[in-house]
Amino acid sequence: MKILLSNDDGYQAPGIIALYEAIKDLGEVEVVAPEHNNSAKSNALTLHSPLYVHQAGNGFRYVNGTPADCVHVALTGLLGYRPDMVVSGINNGANMGDDTIYSGTVGAAMEGYLFGIPAIAFSQTQKGWAHIEAAGRKARDLVQQMLAQQLHKELPWLLNVNIPNLPYEELKSFKVCRLGRRHAAEKVVAQPSPHGDMMYWIGGAGPAKDGADGTDFHATAQGHVSVTPLKVDLTDHDGLKDWAAQLAGRDKAGS
Repeated sequence: MKILLSNDDGYQAPGIIALYEAIKDLGEVEVVAPEHNNSAKSNALTLHSPLYVHQAGNGFRYVNGTPADCVHVALTGLLGYRPDMVVSGINNGANMGDDTIYSGTVGAAMEGYLFGIPAIAFSQTQKGWAHIEAAGRKARDLVQQMLAQQLHKELPWLLNVNIPNLPYEELKSFKVCRLGRRHAAEKVVAQPSPHGDMMYWIGGAGPAKDGADGTDFHATAQGHVSVTPLKVDLTDHDGLKDWAAQLAGRDKAGS
C-alpha cells in the first residue's frame, strides 16, 4: 500500500504528526504538506509563482504552497508513482456543512480524488488538539477498514470525516450522514492599523443552521464519527429543466 498524506495546518501540526504515527505501518506513507498554515484555501492552486519542496528532519516534505498544490505536485512528478490512497488531516477544527467548500483539508483530499485516487479528509470537531492521539487511532480504523475491504481498488471516492474530541473509548461508531448547514458567518472584525488604515478580519463560522438527525452536526454531537461521501459535480440537476424553460421563454419573448 502506498499512501500520500497531506493537510492544511502545515507539516509541523500535531494533527498530521498524529495521523502519520497512526497509519505509518499500514503501508508506505509519504508526507507532502504545506510549509505554513493554509486553512480555508479550498482547492486553490499556485499558478503565478514557483513552488519549492524541502525535506524536514523527520522525512516529511513541505511545499511553499496550498494543500492542493502539495497533492498536485506530488501526483504529477514529485513521487514518481501513483499512490493507492490520499489522506488529509487531521485538521484543527471541524469541516462540516458549508465548511467543506472552504476547507483546505478537504481541498487536499479532493485533489487526489480529481486524479482518480480514493481520498479521505479527517478533522477534529473542536480546535485545540485535545485527544488527538485518539483521533489518529479512529482515523487508522477507517483507513484499515477501507484497505481490508479492498475499497481503494474500486472507483475513486471522497470521504469527509469529522471526529469528536473524545478519548478513544468514548468515541462511538462511524455514522454515514449528509452535510448540514451553518448560519451566516459572524460579523467581520474591523480595527485600525498602526498606520491608520482600517483592517478587516473575517469573522468566525456561524452555528449550525441545519443540524437535524442525519447530518454531520447531529452525528458528532452524539459522539459518533461522521462520514460524508462527497462529489465534485456542482450542477443543479433538479433545476436544469426549469432554467432551460426560463431561458427559452426569454429568447422567444425577445425575438
